[in-house]
Amino acid sequence: MSSFEILMPKLGESVQEATITKMFVNLNDVIEEDDMLFEIATDKVDSEIPSPVSGKIIEIRFKEDDVVPVGEIVAIINMSEDAADAEPVAEVKAEVATEIVEEQIVNQVSEIKSDSDRFYSPLVKAIAQKENISQSELDTIVGHGQNGRVQKGDILKFVAERQMPNQVASTSASQIEVPKAAASPEKPKVSMSVGANDQIIEMDRMRRIIADHMVMSKQTSPHVTAMVEADVTDMVNWRNKIKDEFFAKEKTKITFMPIIIEAVSKALREFPMINSSVDDYKVIVKKDINVGVAVALPSGNLIVPVIKNADQKNLLGLTVGMNSLADKARNNKLDADDIQGGTFTISNFGSFKNVMGTPIINQPQVAILAVGTIEKKPAVLETPAGDVIVPRQKMFLSLSYDHRVVDGALGGAFLRKIADHLEEFDVTRNV
Repeated sequence: MSSFEILMPKLGESVQEATITKMFVNLNDVIEEDDMLFEIATDKVDSEIPSPVSGKIIEIRFKEDDVVPVGEIVAIINMSEDAADAEPVAEVKAEVATEIVEEQIVNQVSEIKSDSDRFYSPLVKAIAQKENISQSELDTIVGHGQNGRVQKGDILKFVAERQMPNQVASTSASQIEVPKAAASPEKPKVSMSVGANDQIIEMDRMRRIIADHMVMSKQTSPHVTAMVEADVTDMVNWRNKIKDEFFAKEKTKITFMPIIIEAVSKALREFPMINSSVDDYKVIVKKDINVGVAVALPSGNLIVPVIKNADQKNLLGLTVGMNSLADKARNNKLDADDIQGGTFTISNFGSFKNVMGTPIINQPQVAILAVGTIEKKPAVLETPAGDVIVPRQKMFLSLSYDHRVVDGALGGAFLRKIADHLEEFDVTRNV
């Protein structure tokens, strides 16, 4: 029998697993090449996986809502010519892992109840039940998976450390590891009444991911927000002057966002500690400057496409790249790589005519910039003849940063540098 294994594909450099959101085939189905097998979700991007071969589905190892590591076998197809006439095979039970101890405990998953909003895989919950780990203990475990998800190694490490209290007690002071943040109490349930005229809306998958990511960020990073007001009159006048000519030549619009991305990229090169991530008590300074920009979707949700190596692109390249990503986002055409690898994020509060805001850090980054709407205001300018009041274009910039690694001096200097780059915009430049 000639068979073909369908593996969970790798849809991005940092993607290690994906969730099966929909299965299009069943056991013993006969399929043709390019028929859709299943749909998967990585973070906020959905992808349909087609079959590269024709044949008969003889094994399905996972089901809908299973989280599958990249490279795992999802299904097996019999490519023999007589596959369609072969006797139906018994359905193969989906295994979460291959080790014997995992096979013995994963069958108990359906009996495990969890009141926590934090996501735990069936395997993790099964191990927790087997090792008598309470829900409150489980919620304190630091996860190293995507979005802080607790992985098998995290919970096994917790079990090993819990079983060695005597060894820990006898360890010399020089060997004792600095304790992690104190365990937060189990999240209290908020009681509420629902009236007859109230509408109950179930969060969709993307909104759930956003909600979990935002809560995780606030729990992970102590947020501090600093603000400055920048005089962007020269930038506004330059853009208004060249926008029509630019569109006629390049067939795409130039907005203020590429100019802001350029200023941010310059500042990140001057303050590399802002372009970093935190791993326990280690700071990882990123070599590449990859700037993500939050884009509102028609559904009301947000997604953050990333401009890779933004510091190496000129203003035309940033404009074309930003417009392309924004169009792909609004039409649900983003690839997994389009939203991976960001090292810094910009949120445009000004697109909704908001003056300023306090954005939540996009983990595992350590800072995020919010830009407000540009308003014409009276301002005092110093001239050789004395002070005068003139109309100027002003914009607030808000920087939320992780106070574990970014102090007020660093955060304030970085934010001021962005404002300086915008205020000193060269009006004689060509795109």
